[in-house]
Amino acid sequence: MSSAPTPTDPAHSADDDAAAFADLGLRTELLKALSVLGYEEPTPIQREAIPPLLAGRDLLGQAATGTGKTAAFALPLLQRMPDDRSGGDPVSLVLVPTRELAVQVSEAFHRYGKDLGARVLPIYGGQPIGRQLRALDGGVDVVVATPGRALDHIARGTLRLGALATVVLDEADEMLDMGFAEDIEAILEHAPAGRQTVLFSATMPARIDGLARKHLTDPERIQIERERPVAGEAPRVRQSAYIVARAHKPAALGRVLDVESPTAAIVFCRSREEVDRLTETMNGRGYRAEALHGGMSQEQRDRVMGRLRAGTADLLVATDVAARGLDVEQLTHVVNYDVPSAPESYVHRIGRVGRAGREGVAITLAEPREHRMLKTIERVTGQRITVDKIPTVADLRTRRLELTQAALRESLLEDDLDPFRAIVESLTDEFDLVEVALAAVRLAHEATLPGTADEEEEIPQVAVRPAREPRPGYDGRDRRGGGRPRSGGTTQVFIGLGRRAGVRPQDLVGAITGETGVSGRDIGSIEIADRFSLVEVPYGVADEVIQGLRGSTIKGRKATVRRDRDGDGGGERRFDGDRRERRGRDGDGGERRERRDRW
Repeated sequence: MSSAPTPTDPAHSADDDAAAFADLGLRTELLKALSVLGYEEPTPIQREAIPPLLAGRDLLGQAATGTGKTAAFALPLLQRMPDDRSGGDPVSLVLVPTRELAVQVSEAFHRYGKDLGARVLPIYGGQPIGRQLRALDGGVDVVVATPGRALDHIARGTLRLGALATVVLDEADEMLDMGFAEDIEAILEHAPAGRQTVLFSATMPARIDGLARKHLTDPERIQIERERPVAGEAPRVRQSAYIVARAHKPAALGRVLDVESPTAAIVFCRSREEVDRLTETMNGRGYRAEALHGGMSQEQRDRVMGRLRAGTADLLVATDVAARGLDVEQLTHVVNYDVPSAPESYVHRIGRVGRAGREGVAITLAEPREHRMLKTIERVTGQRITVDKIPTVADLRTRRLELTQAALRESLLEDDLDPFRAIVESLTDEFDLVEVALAAVRLAHEATLPGTADEEEEIPQVAVRPAREPRPGYDGRDRRGGGRPRSGGTTQVFIGLGRRAGVRPQDLVGAITGETGVSGRDIGSIEIADRFSLVEVPYGVADEVIQGLRGSTIKGRKATVRRDRDGDGGGERRFDGDRRERRGRDGDGGERRERRDRW
């Protein structure tokens, strides 16, 4: 959801709300839909982006998740739809990184364009393609697609782009990190030359700038920062971290969640295996935890999200890829079970809370060696991450009593307690009224919070040395914690699948980023031979990459995965007549590919 109602004074009316959007030149049908949805005034990205998009200009927008960018491009696209839409081919194509985001963006288009009769179709992997084929054949106005499935339909001839007026790349940095660069290039090559191109990204690395220079014509450039708190006011997303030894992380997570008492929370893990293990652990602690990762079918993922939104689950343990694009209204907390390997990943993760003005909490559990990476994230994001001490058993006991007191206060204010009056009166004939109340409070406390803090063990506090300046040649991240040195410090991972298995660079990048906490920016050169591939990764994450890939499939097949035996640093291999495919980066950050004869 791109925007949400904000508190207003009693004199504020729906007509005033519509007028705020009407100033942007939107048509009556869209204003009516916004009023019904309770949208009051445009967010900054909507105010800045809608006018140039209505004028048909290309646009390059940097805006964090939750700033309202879906409506910023959806409303102009709906406004510019031709009245005569007898043709069946789409006039707008929106590319998104994940199936979940495809569904959410499609639902937003449906809500906004209901009175216009907009025909909107999400297409993504994991959904029966026959249903998509029938819908495309019947005619659509807007297609919201993941790049791989869009390219598949283009190759089949079922997604025709001849009538396309606008292409939107939503969360472009995520799509590049997931290895979709080549797919995006291929799709844009099939789109008409005179189209309008819109690119939105939460971060603006060099690769995004290169993509924009290549495909956007004289774009309007917009940069919207997350609202910073006014002096003296609490920030909307409270960011904190706890330094804890790895062996104590599950207990520390439970302790922190017990004290925080979130309405609903997402815990980010690096791999599927870690997601499954932690979900089981948290269910053992009494949480209603659900796992979400790429090894689950779409039907399973939909059921999990349904339970979270319905309130029958309160804790989602997920990998980055599985949770991208999610917007759960009741979500209050995001937890990084490990420090993300790149500041950009941290930005995307905490973007799940604090959306559309809602308050939220972002918590990171960092091992001592990851403390320096926290400082890097602070420096890059310009936001303070407070390092707190892990709550003690006494803190937990106090918090549980506070929750019991709050529950009793709510019952006294709202519940009908008369049916229990006779019990209290009969007991006070024998006991003092205060003693009766104390016994009732104890029973309520033990019933709502099974177990006691006395059963908990203290979690050792870890002392952290002040961060020193990074050594020359390093980007400030701890090499052992996943940071990548600017030169050297990498190793090659051998993967026993190559060109004969249909493996492409984006398949390997997608598998690594989907199964680990490694960002696409940390992956170096990729060499693909007929029977195997070599991927360059930082020393510190090589074991994590190997473990993650061994537990997954690439192109539907299991592969042998190990460190390259020819030595670190990519030493030359000799093999007859074989050719490898290498992925590198050109000077402006764009992708380039070359083929080299091997001798």
